[in-house]
Amino acid sequence: SDGNGGSVSQSYVITVNNVNENPTAIGLSATAIDENSAGAVVGTLTVTDPDNSDTHTYTLTGDDKDSFEVVNGQLKLKDSVTADYENKTSYSVTVTATDSGGASTSQAFSVAVNNTNDAPTAIALSATAINENSAGAVVGTLTVTDPDISDTHTYTLTGDDKDSFEVVNGQL
Repeated sequence: SDGNGGSVSQSYVITVNNVNENPTAIGLSATAIDENSAGAVVGTLTVTDPDNSDTHTYTLTGDDKDSFEVVNGQLKLKDSVTADYENKTSYSVTVTATDSGGASTSQAFSVAVNNTNDAPTAIALSATAINENSAGAVVGTLTVTDPDISDTHTYTLTGDDKDSFEVVNGQL
């Protein structure tokens, strides 16, 4: 309007350009693994990103980064790594997700190691001889090597002469 009664109108199309926004969060579907499973999958990684169709690459940092890798969007132990609860009860790793435009976010995770029952690895007998004519003689004391040091054990005797022996209070 020119103030004297004259005016003109013009329409414009305003284009909104899409710009890359930073991803805002990283999720992990689980944060625990069972011990004694080489290459165990921890869980699936998800990234919250305002750019819904964006793709992401992952890098790992933190104290235990060398134990992990990301394969097909899953955080997992490397195939050569087996968690052992008796030696380490949790791992710390930071995941960084970088989108196709170079924007990134990071999240630290603590991965707990579940204690599972480990099989005993050996049985020892403190002696292997007895004197003849000694009814009820103690041959020796049995000891068991077991990674789970608090486990208790029961014994079963087999073999041709099993009926001649018994285990009482850990002694054969």
